[in-house]
Amino acid sequence: MKPFDAIVIGAGLSGLATALGIALRGGNVVVVEASQLVGGAAAYSGGMVWVGDNHVARREGIEDNLELAEAYVRDLTADHPELLDEVAMHRWLNFSPEAIEYWEQVGAIRWEIIPDLADYHSHAAGALDVGRYLTNTVIDGSELGEWRSRIRVSPNFPVGMTYAQMHMKGRRSSSVDRQAEDAQHGSEESEIAQHGGVPAFGKTDASQATDLKGDPLTFGTGVVASFLARCLREPGIEIRLGTPARELLTDEAGAVIGARVEGKKGMTDLFGPVILATSTYDWNPDLVKEFLGLEPEDFSSLAPTSISGDGITMARAVGAAVVHIPATRTPIVPGWNSRSETGVSNGPEYALPHCIMVDQTGKRFCDDSYWVTIVEAALNPKDKHLPFFLIWDEQHHRKYGLGLTPPDGEYPAEFVSTADNLETLGDLLGVNGVQLQETVSAFNIHAEHGEDPEFGRGSVPFILRFGGDPKHSPSPVLGPLTESPFYGTRLKFVGTGIGSSGLHADADAHVLDESGRPIPGLFAVGSVAALTTMGSGYNSGFALGRGLTLAYLVARELTPS
Repeated sequence: MKPFDAIVIGAGLSGLATALGIALRGGNVVVVEASQLVGGAAAYSGGMVWVGDNHVARREGIEDNLELAEAYVRDLTADHPELLDEVAMHRWLNFSPEAIEYWEQVGAIRWEIIPDLADYHSHAAGALDVGRYLTNTVIDGSELGEWRSRIRVSPNFPVGMTYAQMHMKGRRSSSVDRQAEDAQHGSEESEIAQHGGVPAFGKTDASQATDLKGDPLTFGTGVVASFLARCLREPGIEIRLGTPARELLTDEAGAVIGARVEGKKGMTDLFGPVILATSTYDWNPDLVKEFLGLEPEDFSSLAPTSISGDGITMARAVGAAVVHIPATRTPIVPGWNSRSETGVSNGPEYALPHCIMVDQTGKRFCDDSYWVTIVEAALNPKDKHLPFFLIWDEQHHRKYGLGLTPPDGEYPAEFVSTADNLETLGDLLGVNGVQLQETVSAFNIHAEHGEDPEFGRGSVPFILRFGGDPKHSPSPVLGPLTESPFYGTRLKFVGTGIGSSGLHADADAHVLDESGRPIPGLFAVGSVAALTTMGSGYNSGFALGRGLTLAYLVARELTPS
């Protein structure tokens, strides 16, 4: 069999971008995907791509520079400087603006700034109020032709709406509307049409809206759809779905020379350099235990169930090294058991008014509206707060619901406990009910005025904008728990396909062995590679931004002009 110029394992965003970059430079590439759908974890995401000093911000008149971007990244990783790969960080920051502009120039995507969205860590050095978060302009699903039915549609975001629309309405309200429409049409992928539309950059005034008609794809689904549509126009790209890679092939010197894949006709050996784009380890309990120290009762995932650490396992089998990032710095989020496809749900409900989080003692332990502080506090090895619980009142129930349960709907009794008073609720959950009552009473005194002097809930601009209720005053994320009945559920951490820990790769995506030497013929793009590029720090959009940058760099290396 004639060798390919590249074998890409995984048809998520990073894999598609790598294949496109190679094909545009004259290469012949095959993409093998274990599942029957394209998109991976990126398609389930919000489609945020973080890029410092990007060309989109410049054309909108927003001031930024690489020095500020570097200061921001460094500030986030200051507590674990040994985890930061300086060379990889500089290569990512310096090449990401070039890469992101390149993808637009070749017609893979048309970028726009996510309006009014500040960097996660607003108090960090170099943080900006707006301009670094990019996503796609709306793409119509008809551009994918027969492949429209083969792309993942996010169950986590209201695909068909824009960020501007969602911000005007609130993420939870937008998701509830999406669920109602899906139920009406009888399909998760139903058409969502005629929402008020696409305000100009930085604006959320409905008067500037235009109707979205047809089959608008937005958020992570839309970003992936844009790249897929461009890939489908390149004859040098072959995409094989339902074709899992089973092992890497090596020569006598240990170089990777191909991959063994399983298709409809059995095993086939493909030859050429291999790019792993298989995302992370969310659905592999052994790797979850290794990297996060969490058992199944405390962990699940929002990512597609096909993301099970295959790339990490195959690479380890040929001598690849892995890097462990502390669990406290991993972008996992609080969620709850549900009747969803993956058995777990997550949303902004925990960041909305009239709720708090407590541990078994019945006490709060962090800013419980912000996943970063929740993870750091709950998994602190010196003072863990597991298990932990979400507590809310009838106001929250009436206004917001939870997961698949709409506002004022009936919660699944097997997941949600209900009581007329907090002490009884605590007993039902296995929480100290007396302390829970005291905790809520103390919280209510200040929450009524939109304040949380104990933990600073409501102090993170990103959460105020992205997670809260824009219609609630005086704070989008704070409100007292005063109306019975009261509700509670045990929480667990859920992955999003960004595990932080993973394969050790260098600044150019070469996979390294235990001695730190590159394994010839083996590359890793996307979240299969440990996020040493940004050390222990994380910000929404880092992973997709790095993935698209590494895809650009790998394509240049494998198909030099």
